[in-house]
Amino acid sequence: MVKRCFLISEQSLGVPVEQIGACVQHGFMAALQARGYRADAEQQRAIDTLARWLQNWSTGRRGWLRKPAAGVYLWGGVGRGKSFVMDAFFAAAPLAAKRRVHFHAFLQELQQRMQAFAGHPDPLVLAIRALAQDIRLLCFDEFHVHDIGDAMLLRRLLDVLVGEGVGLVMTSNYAPAGLCPNPLYRDRFTPAITTLENRFTVVALDAGIDYRALPGSEQRWGDYVWPHSAGGLAYLQTWLGLDEQAASEQVLEVNHHSLRVKAMAPGRAWLEFSELCGNAHSTADFLWLLQRCPRLALSGVPTLDSQPTDACQRFINLVDIAYDAGATVLISSESSLERLCRGSPHQDFARTRSRLSQLRVHELHVSEGIGHGAGGVIDKEF
Repeated sequence: MVKRCFLISEQSLGVPVEQIGACVQHGFMAALQARGYRADAEQQRAIDTLARWLQNWSTGRRGWLRKPAAGVYLWGGVGRGKSFVMDAFFAAAPLAAKRRVHFHAFLQELQQRMQAFAGHPDPLVLAIRALAQDIRLLCFDEFHVHDIGDAMLLRRLLDVLVGEGVGLVMTSNYAPAGLCPNPLYRDRFTPAITTLENRFTVVALDAGIDYRALPGSEQRWGDYVWPHSAGGLAYLQTWLGLDEQAASEQVLEVNHHSLRVKAMAPGRAWLEFSELCGNAHSTADFLWLLQRCPRLALSGVPTLDSQPTDACQRFINLVDIAYDAGATVLISSESSLERLCRGSPHQDFARTRSRLSQLRVHELHVSEGIGHGAGGVIDKEF
């Protein structure tokens, strides 16, 4: 009689390990059918790779004289189905100790965990090991590197998680070699690139169907209003539901520094671009704000090619965090969305532009007694 092997109860939903790959394949097909999609060859190859990897990794199966792959790294341009494939994989993976996390939220959690080990040698490693005790499979969305702090942290994060036996699935807009283009600190990140290229199965998902362009796939997560001078203020106040009970011109203390808010009410806030993105606010500040105010209005957004790189980076981070958190946003500007996005040199802006394109665009026209205040409204697609 052949003994059947099961994953331990804390990590399993009761599925025999020999059926894990089939579970992933069936889950992917169900996700496709639910949306009326059909996978192209690139997406099917990606899910086949993920199913095969999870099957082999769960059983400890490896090649001759080779360690099993530590995970799968999916990369490609925006709209090619990376997140869809990973979400379907994550939902179908029959493991209880699994997490899907976004880049910024994960780094904040890691930094918070480090506080518990203050005064100990190497609190970062201790925090990562503590986190690894609760996770068997980690799906890491939007993996990218922007500064020396990220480079150093992610390099050690990969080393420790792989060493602790945590399975990793990551999506990125960049191939491993393109993750850290800044020559000032690329050398320090090179070991992490080597780990990704040598210990992970790297899958390019850079061709085929653009899921975001399919009919019915729109994910409208907010509004874009322009020009602000044609009635944007009244539109914004109505959109936020601000009344005489709303607090105006507040200065909040966030992570040991001030954050100026134009107006706020329970779950809602209005800020200026010059404050939120023009000043030195961190992703931790954005997370703090959106956790308390998931309905956010941002006014005074300028054309991005007129802004310094650090302000553009903060805007990109804000869009990423709000989008991933399921927040609802209103962006108000004097310029059309097309003009606002034109000419941005930032390497990550293709993803941001794609997400902004999913906002409902309202072009305001000055006319008596029409629309909100003095502005009539015309809805347009970007």
